[in-house]
Amino acid sequence: MNNILVDLGFIQIYWYSVMLFIGFLLGGYLLLREARRFGISEEFIINLFFYTIPIAIIGARLYYVAFNFDLYRDNPIDILKVWEGGLAIHGGILFGLIFIIFYTKKHQYNVIKIMDMASVGLITGQIIGRWGNFFNGEAHGPATTLEILQKLHLPDFIIKGMYINGTYYHPTFLYESVWNLIGLIIMLIIRRTKRIKIGQISGFYMIWYGIGRFMIESLRTDALMFKDLRVAQIASIILIVVGIIFVLMNAFKTKFEARYNE
Repeated sequence: MNNILVDLGFIQIYWYSVMLFIGFLLGGYLLLREARRFGISEEFIINLFFYTIPIAIIGARLYYVAFNFDLYRDNPIDILKVWEGGLAIHGGILFGLIFIIFYTKKHQYNVIKIMDMASVGLITGQIIGRWGNFFNGEAHGPATTLEILQKLHLPDFIIKGMYINGTYYHPTFLYESVWNLIGLIIMLIIRRTKRIKIGQISGFYMIWYGIGRFMIESLRTDALMFKDLRVAQIASIILIVVGIIFVLMNAFKTKFEARYNE
């Protein structure tokens, strides 16, 4: 699989970067469209989006490098080569969330509601961004056979892309992308219901993504490790717990009590 979309000699455009860009763009569009529905300042949303994206990318990269520092110890300049892959979504979520909380409070908007709105854009970006892993030939599962991949009724180009160095591998990028797509559809439906409360959409995202990532991470062969534990699975458990808290908090008289569509 050629991971370079355009090669002009003096400049190369990688599929990985293009997939991330498309994911960010579409996620930002959904966020902006939802903001317009509630009369939230477009300038605020656009600034929030363009500030959060680079911060999230830095966070995702630092998170990845922290658990793979041996790969960069001798060539630290390689840390800057994000187009070659190596972004950990949990680091991006953490850094992005911290900035969103800070920036939203500064502009006196409801932080939880903005998180609800942003979670739809986030999962959309993840759906598309995972395809960057496909073009880079990374984030795949264990070795498998052509027969098994054919039984999954996968398109030929995916099966060919999963043939890496003479071996077929499970397309875990696809499993996660499809899982997130189902989650996005559910989120788009529930956020239009009258009974949904602030905090429940972002809470659902945390639970849904956390469960999916926990299961799929067990298949990946390039998982970040801390001692004998898979870092992404630990982070996913934390995400699920926080998500459950977000969903259940509306039972108490807190800022979560308001309806999302009010």
